[in-house]
Amino acid sequence: MRADKNKTLVLSSFDIQEILRHFGVDWTMMTLVERLRTAINDYNPQKLSIPVRSGFQYEKPEPGLIEWMPLYNQDDQGGKVLIKVVGYHPSNPGKFNLPTIVSTISEYDTNSGHLCALIDGVLATAIRTGAASAVASKLMAKPTSSILGLIGCGTQAITQLHAISLCFKIERVLIYDIDPNASSSFEKRCSALNLDIDFLSTTIEEIVKNSDILCTATSIDIGAGPLFSNIETKPHLHINAVGSDFPGKVEIPLELLQKCFVCPDFIGQAIVEGECQQLEQKDIGAGLIEVVQNSDKYAYLQNERTVFDSTGWALEDKVVMDLFLDCASELGLGQELEIEHRPGDTKNPYDFLKAENLKTANTDSHIKKAVSLLSAQG
Repeated sequence: MRADKNKTLVLSSFDIQEILRHFGVDWTMMTLVERLRTAINDYNPQKLSIPVRSGFQYEKPEPGLIEWMPLYNQDDQGGKVLIKVVGYHPSNPGKFNLPTIVSTISEYDTNSGHLCALIDGVLATAIRTGAASAVASKLMAKPTSSILGLIGCGTQAITQLHAISLCFKIERVLIYDIDPNASSSFEKRCSALNLDIDFLSTTIEEIVKNSDILCTATSIDIGAGPLFSNIETKPHLHINAVGSDFPGKVEIPLELLQKCFVCPDFIGQAIVEGECQQLEQKDIGAGLIEVVQNSDKYAYLQNERTVFDSTGWALEDKVVMDLFLDCASELGLGQELEIEHRPGDTKNPYDFLKAENLKTANTDSHIKKAVSLLSAQG
């Protein structure tokens, strides 16, 4: 269902889970990959305004950040504004039993500013990030790629594997994580995907040397990168660089980037906090929009070394939110809430306090308590 004009449709994590149970994770991911490719192919900056995300970074009480990623979808009859608020806190799994990335996505009607919908963004972010890598990989990776390397075995690695395994005949997955428990549990955590693939835990050097497609999705500290250096790769290696999301945080060594065609998802972000922050403008290739919209022109990249600099783009959030809202409508999921105050007299915020109730509310004890509080504050 879609909420009426005075209510907000809320899709909780349980609603998102039910959508995945009903339609299946493979259908959901493949549908998202195709919708995302279509949205990028049809992208018109005159209709969609997507500013660079902004937010707050801090070290206390825990290192992390909270950012907001906006998108304005303009329409002759009005339009919608989407805002994803995302928190990145590497200590979450160990200290708070929470995912590293927590998020919500909201949608607003530009006719009135009304909050139309609010959905869980945790699962949505993981899935859409995998879908974006699949879109990029289908364009730039060798079609016969069969060996996938994963450096970092957290949440993002699972959806990277899922999306790419649906687009390529992957026979072997080479994995590494600085946390041995993450590596040893990875295959079990992927069991819901029912993959007929060999999993091999190995070193970063072996992964970089032997992969056809490599996905890096780590929580490496600012200034601690890159993850490796001076390792020869296959001449057609395609990398989905997912983990670089801070100024000063990088995963891929400069010497390898300089040998690659580097394709950012959103150049304005990538030069600040992606792998592109290491490069001069002249060393950065065409962006994902250009490559998608001119795929024949860039078909030669499938035989070259390439890097998809994935910093996260609000268009991806719009596409995944639309998909989940469409699925929820079909299944009748979600809860409609009147979140925003809407008095009968729109010019009177106290309209809900009817005359017969006002006398009861404003008893002597309430007034005395309020005066006492004000006096204490003064």
